[in-house]
Amino acid sequence: MRILITGGTGLIGRQLCKVLLAERHQLTVLSRKPETVAVKCGSAVQAMAKLGEWLPQRTFDAVINLAGEPIVDARWTESRKQVLRDSRIALTEELVQRIAAATQKPSVLLSGSAIGYYGGRGEEELNEDSGAGTDFPARLCVDWEAAALAAEQHGVRVCLLRTGLILSRDGGLLGRMAPPFKLGMGARVGDGKQWMSWIHIDDYVALVLRLLRDEQMRGAFNMTSPEPVTNREFTKTLAAVLRRPAPFVAPSSLLKLSLGESASLLLEGQRVLPTRMLAAGNSFRFSGLEEALKDLFG
Repeated sequence: MRILITGGTGLIGRQLCKVLLAERHQLTVLSRKPETVAVKCGSAVQAMAKLGEWLPQRTFDAVINLAGEPIVDARWTESRKQVLRDSRIALTEELVQRIAAATQKPSVLLSGSAIGYYGGRGEEELNEDSGAGTDFPARLCVDWEAAALAAEQHGVRVCLLRTGLILSRDGGLLGRMAPPFKLGMGARVGDGKQWMSWIHIDDYVALVLRLLRDEQMRGAFNMTSPEPVTNREFTKTLAAVLRRPAPFVAPSSLLKLSLGESASLLLEGQRVLPTRMLAAGNSFRFSGLEEALKDLFG
C-alpha cells in the first residue's frame, strides 16, 4: 500500500513506520522537518514538508493522521490552546480537503484522537459509546474527530484512534517517569486514585494494522489495554519492576499551581476499556501492566 502518515516522526509514528516498512509498504511522512524523516523513520521513507505537495494526481491508498503538538508540555494559555487546536483540527481539515481533491481517493483514514474525549469521569467504566466530556481536552477531541469524519462524505472509511497512555522504551510517558523512579525518587500523583488507561506500543501498532486492513471496521476505537489501573497501582508496579522504592507524593496543590488547568491531565483520569476491539476478537500481547513493564525494562 501507498500510505501517507502525518506525525510520523513521533513516538507512535516511528514504530509504525518500522513495522510497515518491514511489510514493504510505500511510506510518505509529513513533517515540518523533512530532513529528519529518513533518520527517524527509515531511509526508504519519503518526506513531505507540507500538505500542498499532495497534488490531485498523487495517489495514496491509506492515510494515517497522527499529527498534533504535545498536550502536556506547556501550560494551557489561550495561545497554547490555539496551537493545540491548529495542530490537530486545522491540519485534519486540510487533510480532508486534500482527500476530497484527490483524483483517486484513499480507501481509509485512520485519524488520531485521545481518551481525553471522555473528560474526567472518576470510577465510571467507559466504552466507545460513552458520551464526551466538557473540559478543554474533551472539546479538542470532539472537534478533532468531527474534522476527520468529514472524509466519509468522500467515500473514505474513517477510524478514530482514541489513544490512551502509550508505554514505550523510546520516550513518552515512561521517558518522563522512569528516570526519577530509577533513582528511587518515584512518586504517586495526588491521592493516586485517578485511573490510567495505558497500552504497550506493540499492541497499539497491532491495533492500527488491524484497522488499516479490516474494511468492516469504522468509527471510534479505544486504543487501550483491557486492564486500566489507578495511579497508585501504576506507581507501585513500576517501582517493583525497577526494584526501587517510590516513597514520594506529588501534591495536587503543587501541580495545580505549577501547571494550571493542564494539571487535570495528571489529576483526573479515565477508566477506559477497548470494548469494540475486544468484540472484534482482538487479543493483546500485554494485557497486564506488570508484564508490559517487564518487557520494556527487561
